[in-house]
Amino acid sequence: MARVSQEHLTARRRQILDGARRCFARNGFHATSMQDVLQETGLSAGAVYRYFRSKDDLIAAIASQVFDEVGSAFAQAADAEDPPLPDVLLPAVLCRVLAGPTQATPALALQVWAETLRNDELAARMREGYARVLESWVRIVRGYQERGLMREDVPPEDTARVLIGAAQGFLVQQALFGPLDPHLLRTGLRGVMGMEPPAP
Repeated sequence: MARVSQEHLTARRRQILDGARRCFARNGFHATSMQDVLQETGLSAGAVYRYFRSKDDLIAAIASQVFDEVGSAFAQAADAEDPPLPDVLLPAVLCRVLAGPTQATPALALQVWAETLRNDELAARMREGYARVLESWVRIVRGYQERGLMREDVPPEDTARVLIGAAQGFLVQQALFGPLDPHLLRTGLRGVMGMEPPAP
């Protein structure tokens, strides 16, 4: 019997995750059954369960893909000699993730965050993913401080958490209130970054 190639296994796994994403985006996690995923992908139960034991496994895998993509983008920025300023970096990463191969959507992100309140395994993955992003942002902020672009009397972790929160808040607004151009995050951040105390 011929062995199945790694390329085939990878493509089949991606096919299942893509189908599950479409189902979750359409109906939410709890209204989607494994039968819905089978119908969406056109695969047999055996083919799907070979890769994923349950719906929770599918949710965790989708979340991990997005965490990896976001983490990789910010890690690359942290490794750069002169990373872009937040008003350029944040919108660029959001555009990359929203249009990327993981097919991440703000509504799906919001569902994942809510799911962490009941799913301990997913919550653990979320904490790991967030820790990676936070570590990259702390490095980026330290770089800004060394270049004289940010105040040095503010702990880098405090600034990093606020910048991450800006991206998360933007995704929440999109999920709740409809599409927004990620580039408005650029102009909004520029407005905040350009604040100066009034002259005495």
